[in-house]
Amino acid sequence: MADSTRETPFDLDGYCERIGWHGPRRADADTLRGLHLAHLRAIPFENLDALAGRAPSLRLADLTAKLVRGRRGGYCYEHNTLFARVLRELGYGVTLLAARVVVGAERIEDRPRTHSALLVEVPGTAEPYLADVGFGSVGSLLEAVPLRADTEFHDAGRRHRLVRPPHPGPLETWLLQAHHDGGWEGQYAFTLEPFTASDYEVFNWHVATDPRSPFNRRPYLQRLVPGGHLSLDGDRLVETRDDGTVTERKLTGDDEARRVVEEAFGLDVPAGLVPLRAARAS
Repeated sequence: MADSTRETPFDLDGYCERIGWHGPRRADADTLRGLHLAHLRAIPFENLDALAGRAPSLRLADLTAKLVRGRRGGYCYEHNTLFARVLRELGYGVTLLAARVVVGAERIEDRPRTHSALLVEVPGTAEPYLADVGFGSVGSLLEAVPLRADTEFHDAGRRHRLVRPPHPGPLETWLLQAHHDGGWEGQYAFTLEPFTASDYEVFNWHVATDPRSPFNRRPYLQRLVPGGHLSLDGDRLVETRDDGTVTERKLTGDDEARRVVEEAFGLDVPAGLVPLRAARAS
């Protein structure tokens, strides 16, 4: 499947309005970091389409209707496909990457490549950047960071670093780590092998429809909130404050779940979907 998004007209003005971006529209490192953070603050991570039993569309027109013009978010393939187009519109070079989520894994190779990320070339800068507006985790990057090993980055208050763990194979492996509870925790690993939109279509279908995928078994929503991070995983609503304080409660039922999705996450629930009932049925 060809990458048709490059030929499809894109509403950059509408996107900037959606994320509240009033800064410059030029291809430099400061703009990249600012757009990255503004996107994450405005558009939540969510898997409601997969929970409703369908793979979300990665067509640019559908992404624009859903994430830009609608009160919806998406998961990694949607977010990063959209963000890649934004960056290309502004003159950045973008390579699509595929990553292995390693949170809780003993070995990198135990996990398949089910996550997307972006390698961004900034004109006039020798060092590329890692960008990712679709990880959907309290350990995710808030701003794009240079692709530089063994350097601690402070991205909008979070702490990250990239390391190069030993790994068999001809391509060098990079591992993104987040600082958590006094130590470094791996988030995902990737190589710089370029992937295509057609690859993302296959990954997207698998993640949305495979019976073993967690994304069609329970609601999984994330968003940045003032002073912290809010997540809904199944019936567990968790708020993690910037000072490390964590509060958690269990939702009491379907009515409360819908209210939380609509009010706390700012999302419209797809017609006919009852998030907790769908989770129980899977």
